[in-house]
Amino acid sequence: MSEIFKTEVVEIGADTPEFKEIAMAILFGNQAPDALRSSCFIINIEPVSAEIKKGMKVHFDDKEYTITAVGGEVQTNLTNLGHIAISFTGLTEPELPGTLYVSEGDYPEFKVGTTISITD
Repeated sequence: MSEIFKTEVVEIGADTPEFKEIAMAILFGNQAPDALRSSCFIINIEPVSAEIKKGMKVHFDDKEYTITAVGGEVQTNLTNLGHIAISFTGLTEPELPGTLYVSEGDYPEFKVGTTISITD
């Protein structure tokens, strides 16, 4: 298992708890526009060293989820903007191009300093 992406949450928007109700988390790099910032978990933009694919794992500190579908814009947006949505619904076909779908499970506890990584 190798790590293809790793970042850290540096800021938590005030409106992020609302997204827990719909099993979604929105990540955005530090340049997030003010209009969106309150809805996002702000992360450091880091390189993605390989193609993100179904079956890989996403880790939020010690919680692990399996990637079930990858929207067509996830790779580009994560690499360039640090901006993707993560849906904890387990959908196997992407509905939105900027969304990464992962296995259903308990919603992770996000805090400043939470490590987010993707492994193959």
